[in-house]
Amino acid sequence: MKKVQSLLRAGLLTLVGGAAHAEVPTQLLFGDTHLHTSYSFDAYLNKNQTADPDTAYRWAEGMPVIHPLNRTRVQIGTPLDFLVVSDHAELMGVIRAMNNDTAVLEDLGVWGNIKRWFSVVILNRAISGGSGSKLFNSLLPEKPQNPGTDPVQDPVNVLPTNTFGDTLSLETTAWSEIVDAAERHNQPGKFTTLIGWEWSSIPTGANLHRIVFTPDSGDIAKQFVPYGSDQSQYPEDLWTFLEQTQERTGARFVAMPHNSNISKGYMYAETTLKGQPITADYAKRRMHWEPISEATQIKGDSETHPVVSPDDEFAEFETYTHYIQQNPEDYKPTAADYIRGALKTGLALEQKIGVNPYQFGIIGSTDSHSGLSSAEEDNFWGKFARDSMPETKRSKESIGGRKVTGWSMSASGLAGVWSRENTRDAIFEAFQRKETYATTGTRMKVRVFGGWGFDGNALDAPDFAELGYSQGVPMGGSLSAAQATAAPQMMIRAEMDPKNANLDRVQVIKGWVDSAGTQHEQVYNVAWAGERSLDSNGKLPPVGNTVDLTTGQWDNSIGEPTLAALWSDPSFDASQRAFYYVRVLQIPTPRHSLLDSIALQTEVPQEGPATIQERAYTSPIWYTP
Repeated sequence: MKKVQSLLRAGLLTLVGGAAHAEVPTQLLFGDTHLHTSYSFDAYLNKNQTADPDTAYRWAEGMPVIHPLNRTRVQIGTPLDFLVVSDHAELMGVIRAMNNDTAVLEDLGVWGNIKRWFSVVILNRAISGGSGSKLFNSLLPEKPQNPGTDPVQDPVNVLPTNTFGDTLSLETTAWSEIVDAAERHNQPGKFTTLIGWEWSSIPTGANLHRIVFTPDSGDIAKQFVPYGSDQSQYPEDLWTFLEQTQERTGARFVAMPHNSNISKGYMYAETTLKGQPITADYAKRRMHWEPISEATQIKGDSETHPVVSPDDEFAEFETYTHYIQQNPEDYKPTAADYIRGALKTGLALEQKIGVNPYQFGIIGSTDSHSGLSSAEEDNFWGKFARDSMPETKRSKESIGGRKVTGWSMSASGLAGVWSRENTRDAIFEAFQRKETYATTGTRMKVRVFGGWGFDGNALDAPDFAELGYSQGVPMGGSLSAAQATAAPQMMIRAEMDPKNANLDRVQVIKGWVDSAGTQHEQVYNVAWAGERSLDSNGKLPPVGNTVDLTTGQWDNSIGEPTLAALWSDPSFDASQRAFYYVRVLQIPTPRHSLLDSIALQTEVPQEGPATIQERAYTSPIWYTP
C-alpha cells in the first residue's frame, strides 16, 4: 500500500477501473525548448535569412543542413529527442516576408501611411547592405528613467508596435507555416516536435521573456495566434490569454521564464511586476502556468551568482553581464535574477501567504537564433548566424551599445526529461510534474529521489528507479512532515555522458527559511572522484585539469564515470521549509573560446575562459512542515 501511495503522489500511478496502473518513467530524453529560426525578426536581422523551422528540425534529427551564413554543411553531433521551435510572437515572420517580397500591400492594412512604405524600403536596404543589426538595435528599449518602479510604465518604454502597420495577417500565415513544419516532423516514439513561441516582454531592457508550448496538435494550434508582448508586457495578461485560449480550444500550455539573469531584479521578485504584493491567488496562478524555469542557455547561466551565493566556489560560471537595451548600464545582479535566489524567496513567501509562487522545476535550452540547436563546445554555432565563425565572433557592430561578442556566449544548454515515452503528451506530463533537469550541453544521466528511509542497498540495485519511486519522490516532488521520521534522504545516481567527460563531484544544494523568515543556503559535497577529502569547511580540493591549452586535447584520466550517494541532511529542522536540488560537475574540458582561439592562432584564450566544468542542475525536491 505504501508503494501505491508513493506512486500516486509522484503522479506516476493512475486508477483504471478501480485498479492501480503504474507508468514509471524509464526514458531519459534530451531536447531544446527554445530555438529561433528565420521567422524571428532578430534572427533575420542578424544574418539568419534561410534557416527556417524545417532546417531546425532536420538539424535536431541529425541530418546535415546548410548553415545560414557561411553556407557550409553542418550537423549536430548527437541528435535531439525533442524540439520546440519558439519564434518570437512579435513580428513573427514579418521581416522575412517583407524582405522576400511575399508580403502584399493588403497584408499590412490600409497602405495610406507613407511611414510604412519608408519602413519597408529602409528594411530592405538595411538587410541587403549588411546593416540589419543596426535596425535591430533601433527596436530595442532604452534604459529606465525610474529604476525600481514598474518598468512597463517607465516613460522610455515605447514599443514600436505599428512600425510596419497591421501585421496580423502576416503573423497568422507565419504561424500556420511553423505549425505545419512541426506536424511534418513529429514522429511519436522517435522524435517529438512541440508547437510553441516566445512572448518577449522586455520593458526598459528587463528580460521577462517566456517560452510557451503546447503538446496539442496542429489543428488546435491553428485556432489561435501567439500572444506577444506588443499586446501586453505583463505576465498576468499572458496567463489570461492562455486561460481564455484553453477554455475556447482545449489547448494545454506550459510557459517558461528564461534569462532571469538579466531581468534587472523583476523575474523572481517579492512583488508583482506592477509592484503589488504577491497574493496566494497570484502564486497559484503563476505556478499553474509556469511550472518550469530555464536555468542555463547561450546568454549565460541563471543558477546563481557570487553576489547571491558568496560561499559557493562554483557560483561564478558563464556569467553574462549585458542587458538587452540601448544606452547600456552596469550589470547589477540580485537574488531575484537567479534560480537559487528565487527558490529561497519562494519559501519565504510561502511562509507569509501559504503558497509558493516559485516552486518550479528546472531545464536548460539554447536560445539559438541560427536555427541550429548547438550546445556542444566543439560544434557550437553561436547565438546569431553573424557570430557563428571564429573570425566573426567579435563584430564591428554592437548590440544595444555594448560590444556583446560571440566569445561571451555560452554553448548551452539542454533539457533533460524523465518520460514514459517520446511523445508530446508524455513530455508535457514530465514538465507538469517537474521531473526534469538542466545541463549546460552535456548529456550526463542524473536521477534523484527524496525520502525518509531508502533501502541500504538501493544505490547499487538494478531496480534503482523503482525503489526510488516506491520509497520516495523524484526530482520535482514534495515531502511532507506527515512522513517525517528522521532527516530526509536524497538518493542520487549520476552517470557521465558516454561521449564526453568523467564526473568530478555531486553536490546537494539546500535552501531553507527559519522561523524569522531569514533565508539560508548550504552546498554539500556528497560524492566525488579520487582520494580527496573534505576540509573543515566541507570543501574539496579541485579534481585537476587535463586540458592542453595549446592543442585543446584532454583525457579522462581523472574523474569517475559514475557517482552515487545516499545522503541525509545533517542540519534538518522539521519546523523549517526547505528545498534540495543536485548539481553535478564534470571534470574540466575545453570551452569553445579555447578551440576557436587555437584555430585563429591567437593568444589563448582570446576572450572568455579557456576551460569549463560542464554541469547539470536537477529540479528541486521540497520539504513542507
